[in-house]
Amino acid sequence: MYGLTRGTVTLLAAGVAGLLVWVATQIDDGTTGGYWAVYGILAGAGLVMALSQLLGGWTKWGWPRLSVNVLLLAFIPTLIAAGWVVVAHQPHPNWFRNHVLNWSDDIGILGLVRDLTEYVAVLSFGIGLVFGYSFDTSGPKVAGPAEPRREPAPARTRRDSTDGTTMTRDDGAAARDRKAEPAERR
Repeated sequence: MYGLTRGTVTLLAAGVAGLLVWVATQIDDGTTGGYWAVYGILAGAGLVMALSQLLGGWTKWGWPRLSVNVLLLAFIPTLIAAGWVVVAHQPHPNWFRNHVLNWSDDIGILGLVRDLTEYVAVLSFGIGLVFGYSFDTSGPKVAGPAEPRREPAPARTRRDSTDGTTMTRDDGAAARDRKAEPAERR
């Protein structure tokens, strides 16, 4: 059943992602607003694919949670690197685009940034995909190991010194009795 569920949800997500890609082709990316709409939708398609694995039972069927390690170690660097190229590829100059291009030239990566602008759609999809990987499930709550059962301490036998009779008492009762005895009798 697990494979059928995961496969079915992945197929549905691929269909939704394909629909989102098609919608992105219907938008004119010649304006700055249209540009961000297109590449935002493509990032959403990547997010849909990643989240399908959570919904399909890829992990542990628990409640979704944000994995801070994946967010910090994978998503943030991906967002910076791929987002750098996406900003540099905007159709009209603005403060952000100009600064990214100038900084790229200053640090010697302008050629790389310009080469990668041909693949802005893939980079946008990847940003959404890696963001979706930042989520995981906690798994269902399972009962922890049962506490070991404590056996009562074995009874101790002692001989009463006053009349020579044998008495059996547990340690707890003897300690309680000693506390209850007046101090002068001890």
